[in-house]
Amino acid sequence: MKRFVLAFAALIMTAGVFAQTAPAATVKKADSFIKFKELVHDFGKIKQGVPVTYNFAFSNVTDKPVVIESATASCGCTTPVKPEAPVAKGKEDKITAGFNAAAAGPFNKTIYVKVAGVDQPMELKITGEVLNAEEYAKFEKEKANKKG
Repeated sequence: MKRFVLAFAALIMTAGVFAQTAPAATVKKADSFIKFKELVHDFGKIKQGVPVTYNFAFSNVTDKPVVIESATASCGCTTPVKPEAPVAKGKEDKITAGFNAAAAGPFNKTIYVKVAGVDQPMELKITGEVLNAEEYAKFEKEKANKKG
């Protein structure tokens, strides 16, 4: 009987130990550090060979300075520029996205923004359509006719 009671007590204690759960690891998300005014920008129709840029404005929503570790693009035709200095609490800054418009056709490019202390980068997107000189002249003429 003593053996049964001891075995039962050991079983209960073991079950109690295994029932303990570790606190869930908090996943830090970049949008809890910085908030962008918009995550996607559509350039619309642009002329081939004429580079364009857009500033993705963001603000630091924490009570500490935030460091943007990197801003990298999905291809060499897109050149993101990040702030070099830490962004103070409550302050705004920008990621500038440049696109070279070398190849005609529609485009959809991604910029990955890595915030210090966060594993998963945020994604910004630029889209649009590059028209060759002839198509762009035709597009501009049609646009002017609609206004007039």
